[in-house]
Amino acid sequence: MRPSPQRLPALLLGTALLATALGVGSLASAGAGAEAPAAAVTHTGHAMAVSAQGSGDDPDGDGYIPAVPQVTGVTPSTNTPPPRYFHEFQANCSVTHTAADDPIVYPGQPGKSHDHTFMGNTSTDAGSTTASLYGGTTTCKAPADASGYWMPSLYQGDRKILPVGPQTIYYKAGVTDYTSVRPFPKGLRFVVGDPMQSADQFRHHRGFVEGWECGDSYFNTDIPTSCPDRADVQLNIRFQAPSCWDGTYLDTPDHKSHMAYPVVKPGTNDNVCPADHPVALPMIEFKMAFPVNGDMSQVHLASGRGYSFHYDFFNAWEERTLKAMVDHCIVGGLQCDARGYDQTHPEAGAALDTDYRLP
Repeated sequence: MRPSPQRLPALLLGTALLATALGVGSLASAGAGAEAPAAAVTHTGHAMAVSAQGSGDDPDGDGYIPAVPQVTGVTPSTNTPPPRYFHEFQANCSVTHTAADDPIVYPGQPGKSHDHTFMGNTSTDAGSTTASLYGGTTTCKAPADASGYWMPSLYQGDRKILPVGPQTIYYKAGVTDYTSVRPFPKGLRFVVGDPMQSADQFRHHRGFVEGWECGDSYFNTDIPTSCPDRADVQLNIRFQAPSCWDGTYLDTPDHKSHMAYPVVKPGTNDNVCPADHPVALPMIEFKMAFPVNGDMSQVHLASGRGYSFHYDFFNAWEERTLKAMVDHCIVGGLQCDARGYDQTHPEAGAALDTDYRLP
């Protein structure tokens, strides 16, 4: 596993953005071709409105989904634990399907979004709720991870390009005190990045890692127009999520305000959660690989240009399994695979058995 660099975090950008959504009329299964947006050089999709349509998790449709129970009385940890270079594990999840759905931004409104590529839970659609996802079938290696993960679909011209095989979704410590990280609450959901962001906003977003990569080309804010035409070259993107939670809401109307990026403690290089988002959770990092190279001039996202990249997370882990992985790998300061095993520390054992289940 190649370590990923940490970027200095800061407060999350963002208020609710108003935009015109692109409706795509039909669902497409993974591997099937589908019509792409005609131009795909301007932003399309997501109008993150100040209220949401009612859903199973949000009956009144105000966009606020309270956590039950709420987490109160937490002070952001400023402790500095023994240094460990790694404190992470992987959720390796394959593509399940594609659809113009988004159960976070457009709950109960099938076809309202731009096209998304889904991973993890095989049932994720516009009507998904915590109850419908929890315990469901998943393409993640750990059967207990029934979470939904999705991002705008990638096209080359009008042909959809889907990642092949398990993709790397890291769960890391975003704060210096990795021992303070606790599991995601059941039903937590959020959007990372913004489909309406400019190239400059994307480049300076706190989730930006190395931008779009192919071959020896890194830190691209947009998809490169060409990449080496070799079998070993793919188009890659890595992007980190906020990891500090307010302890109050599982979602908010802009799908971001309940989460925040860590901040730097004054006078130090330590990353800590801000006082208004004091609960340290795992930091998700998408590391996606798309099998496309050579002439990239017609490659684009369903949401527009490369700098419109963003993704969504909807937590539906079985609680005991997620806690075991977080405690063993993140709190334990290990670099784990999807079993919770660190090959450089075999003496620590694994959190899960050979079937990726709790022993």
